[in-house]
Amino acid sequence: MDLQKAIMKRFLRKLVNLNIWGGRHTEIKNLQKSLPAHLRGTKEMKLAIKELINKEFLLIKMSTGEKHVSLNSHKQQEIYNFLNTEDESF
Repeated sequence: MDLQKAIMKRFLRKLVNLNIWGGRHTEIKNLQKSLPAHLRGTKEMKLAIKELINKEFLLIKMSTGEKHVSLNSHKQQEIYNFLNTEDESF
């Protein structure tokens, strides 16, 4: 599995575990904390976030001058299906 997809799964798992759906949101910086230090702020990480937004898995909200994200509750089944496809590997 490619690195970008592994990062996407890592972000989704973190948000699901923290129950960040719909009205609850967290800063994008908090998502980065789930990655190893050498992957934080990389091009792959930024592309993974962009892809999750394009798939409408993540919703963006501007709050306190920062971009905050939450899981799209209308795509809940698709998110769980995506998470259950292949194992994550770094």
